[in-house]
Amino acid sequence: MPRFAANLSMLFAELPYLDRFAAASAAGFKAVEVLFPYEFAAKETQRALLANGLELLLINAPPPNYAGGDPGYAAVPKLADRFQRDIRRVMRYADMLKAQRVHVMAGPAKGDAARATYVQNLQMAADSAPHQQFTIEPLNSGDFPGYFLDDYNLAVEILDEVDRDNVTLQFDAYHAQLIHGDALKVWEVFGHRATHVQFAAAPSRCEPGRGALDFDQFFAAVDDSGYTGWVSAEYTPSTLRTEDSLRWMRTLQAA
Repeated sequence: MPRFAANLSMLFAELPYLDRFAAASAAGFKAVEVLFPYEFAAKETQRALLANGLELLLINAPPPNYAGGDPGYAAVPKLADRFQRDIRRVMRYADMLKAQRVHVMAGPAKGDAARATYVQNLQMAADSAPHQQFTIEPLNSGDFPGYFLDDYNLAVEILDEVDRDNVTLQFDAYHAQLIHGDALKVWEVFGHRATHVQFAAAPSRCEPGRGALDFDQFFAAVDDSGYTGWVSAEYTPSTLRTEDSLRWMRTLQAA
């Protein structure tokens, strides 16, 4: 059975941010993600992680430090200088929190200039922090209109062009299902490139048990592939309490 983690930007959101760590630990999670920890002092998050014995698997970059901003801008040519400044802030958080991976969000952009900018920014980040693992993740255009990295084939092309051992693929079953229509087949083709996995039902983005994707098959495929990393629940619970949405995990643990 995969090792499951909790995305605390989406799970336990009924609680104040710093209380979510204890709730995740009480629910049986040993590792968590926090997409954008930047509105809190890194020391506050660090204390919450240590107090509850949790590993931090992932944060996103760049930080969304302006109102109404787009989700990332690493592929936006006119913001290349800004990315280079902001990635230093991201790395301060990543180092203090011992974040295992930093997801570098491309943002809305198109064309050859966007591709070149994304590749150059990823290479710069990887070379400036060789101890840090970075990931890229295709996001579906319905949720993220105009997002540059909207296809798994493109993601692999970008990874090959970047050509850095510390820049790898982040696989999200929710986005794979919406982009390509069959997340299981996408995993069969691209899963060997993945170093981090996330999931949610599609199209609802809630817990497993709703939508077209058979999660028993998907989790089994991930397990059988030899993947040894974490598999993170990145969904919006359909229940008022996150704990009540975790039946899928309890069922797997009891099997």
